[in-house]
Amino acid sequence: MPLVLATDDDGGPEIFASVQGEGPSAGMPVAFMRLSRCNLACVWCDTAYTWHFEGDNRPHRESTTFERKANQVTLDEEEVAARLTTLGQKRLVITGGEPLLQAPALARLLDLLPDISVEIETNGTTKAPPALDIRIDQFNVSPKLAHSGNPADLALLPERLDAYATDPRAWFKFVIAEPTDVEEVLVLRDRYRFKPDHVFLMPEGTDSATLREREKWLAPLCVEHGFRLSDRLHIHLFGDTRGT
Repeated sequence: MPLVLATDDDGGPEIFASVQGEGPSAGMPVAFMRLSRCNLACVWCDTAYTWHFEGDNRPHRESTTFERKANQVTLDEEEVAARLTTLGQKRLVITGGEPLLQAPALARLLDLLPDISVEIETNGTTKAPPALDIRIDQFNVSPKLAHSGNPADLALLPERLDAYATDPRAWFKFVIAEPTDVEEVLVLRDRYRFKPDHVFLMPEGTDSATLREREKWLAPLCVEHGFRLSDRLHIHLFGDTRGT
């Protein structure tokens, strides 16, 4: 099956070059590819156009639903590889949606890109099969806390979190909306023995003012608990827009 990608504002595939805005690779020049579809539904998701299609009744803080045909594009692996190669970047960030839902097609794509390093943005509920896993240099795992609106039995799977916690390629990025959210991170840290220096706390927000305000109280909590603070550079640079 070919890859199903999200679309940019012009209706083409959301494949572009930029700087990574979040987590351990923040500021690094990369190629981005955003895939469509997700198995979770975060109420604050800023890429709802990848999953909140017409007829999907899962809650989101904005009532907008998206026409599937206008927000998805299907391309074969050869076409995607050609577009990525044209960008001239040495590192690829695969995001979504939940990219690992399309693991077999991703493995075939990366066979066509043997010299590029790869990081995957994942919600941590899925597993990369061996043919894909061998090509992943970095997992950016973002487990969803209670304020996301996802039930814990769907979003926080012990088997998967145990596996990522012992994988040196895995970094954890938690979206934080209120100071009390950090208490949930601490429980997860102790349960799964996350390495504190592999844990990022990132403020939830899609505008600079909200991010800056929340970072004021989030930074001291990072200092207190030994976590790292992640900004969202792309929001400051480009706003909450596709293809950035």
